[in-house]
Amino acid sequence: MRSLILSALWCGFCLQIIPVQGAEPLRVGLFDIDVSPPVGSPLAYDPCTGIQDPLRGRGVVIRGAGEPVVLCALDWIGVANSAHDQFRQAVAAAAGTSPERVAIHVLHQHDAPMCDFDADQLLAQQGINQQQYDTGFNREVLRRLATAVSTAAQEAEPVTHVGIGQGIVEKVASNRRVMGPDGKVAHVRWTATTDPEVRAAPVGTIDPMVKMVSFWNEQKPVVTLTYYATHPQSYYRTGKATSDFPGLARDQRDAAIGVKHVHFNGAGGNIGAGKWNDGSPANRQVLADRVADGMRLAWENTKRYPVTADDLRWRRVAVGLPMAAHLTEDRLRETLADKTASFVARTGAASDLAWLLYCRAGHETDVTCLQLGPARILHLPGELFVEYQLAAQKLRPDQFVATAAYGQYGPGYIGTEIAYSQGGYETEPRSSRVAPATEQVLMQAIKQVLAE
Repeated sequence: MRSLILSALWCGFCLQIIPVQGAEPLRVGLFDIDVSPPVGSPLAYDPCTGIQDPLRGRGVVIRGAGEPVVLCALDWIGVANSAHDQFRQAVAAAAGTSPERVAIHVLHQHDAPMCDFDADQLLAQQGINQQQYDTGFNREVLRRLATAVSTAAQEAEPVTHVGIGQGIVEKVASNRRVMGPDGKVAHVRWTATTDPEVRAAPVGTIDPMVKMVSFWNEQKPVVTLTYYATHPQSYYRTGKATSDFPGLARDQRDAAIGVKHVHFNGAGGNIGAGKWNDGSPANRQVLADRVADGMRLAWENTKRYPVTADDLRWRRVAVGLPMAAHLTEDRLRETLADKTASFVARTGAASDLAWLLYCRAGHETDVTCLQLGPARILHLPGELFVEYQLAAQKLRPDQFVATAAYGQYGPGYIGTEIAYSQGGYETEPRSSRVAPATEQVLMQAIKQVLAE
C-alpha cells in the first residue's frame, strides 16, 4: 500500500523552461522577524510565562511578471476574519502589491498566540477579551512585519532557477479519525495519544511527503519553502511559547545547509502525530528530527529549472464558503452575554459570531495558486482535511503541487462532505463553521486555479 501511495504522490518531471535571452530576472527577498508574545500575553489556552524557543514570522517577496507576490508563514495558531484581511493589506502596501497577491498562513502551534480582531471586539464588549487576545501585540507584530516586507522587497536578489524536491517523513503523520467497522469515527487520535489500542490503529489517509520549492541564483541557494501536512503539536499547555517540532526541524535545516527555510503547514486538519506520540517531552525532538530528515531528503532530491520574471503566474478565485447550520446569531449573542456560561463557551460563541458576521458582510475567501516553472503552490483556508491536498495533486499529476493550508482561519475545520456524517471532533459544531457543501465549492475553486 505504501509503495502505491508514494507512486501516486510522485512522478518525474521532464519540463524544461528555456531561458529567454535578455528577459528580466525573477527576484526574491526574504523577511524573518520574531513574533514571540510578551510574558503575560495569552497563548491559545494559557497566559505566556516565557519563551521555550522564539516564534518566527517568515516569508518571501517574489518580484516577477505583474505585481509582487508575498508568501508569509507565522508561528501562531491562527489569524482570522478581518485580521487576516488587515495582515494582507498591510503586507501588500509594504511590498507594493495588491492584497489579492498576498498569502498569510500559520503553522498552528498551540503554545502560541492567536489573532482575531473581530472576536476580540465582541469579547471586549463583555470585558473578557484580554484573557484570549492581545490585539496590541498583534498590531505591533503587523507593523514590524510590514517594515520587514518592505525591506525584503527593496533588497530582493536575482533568481535564475527554481528547485523542486520532496522527501518522505517517517513516523510523524497519522490520521486523527480512526474509523470503526460501521464507517463512523470510532476514536479521535489526538496529537498526543496515550491509549495503546488507539495508537495501534492503522496510519490512515495521510500525505507522507514534505514538499520543497527552492530559489537559486545560479549555484547559490537563496531561500527554501517547505510544506508538510500535520498538526504541529507534540505536547502543549506549558505556558511557554514554542514553534514545536516543525519549527525545530526548520531551524535544524537552516543550520545544516545555511539557507533559511520558510515552512508551511499543509492540509493537516485531520492529521496529527498521535500514532507515534504519547505526549512525552522527549518526543518533541524525535518528531523534529524525523521532519528534518524528510526535509533533507527533499533537498537532496531537488531538481532545478531555469526561470525568468515572465514565468511567474498568480491565479485567484474568491468563494463564499457555505455557512454551518448551527451558526445562529441570536443564540450566539445570548451565550456571549451569559455571565454564568463558561469562558470557553463564551469565547467559542465570539469566534463563531465573528465568522458569521464577517461572511454576512459579503467577505469571500481566497483560493490562490502561485506557478513558477513546474511548481504550483496552493494557498487554502482553514484547518483543511488532507483529502483536499491529495485531490489537488491528483488533478495535476503533470505538475509539482505543494499546498499551504491554515490561511484564513475564520472557518475553523473544513472537512470533506462525507466527514460531516461520520462523526468525530473535527466536524462537530464546536470545531467547524462551514457546511458539508463546502467541499464542492472549494474543489471547484482548486480546479480553476490549477486549470492552466
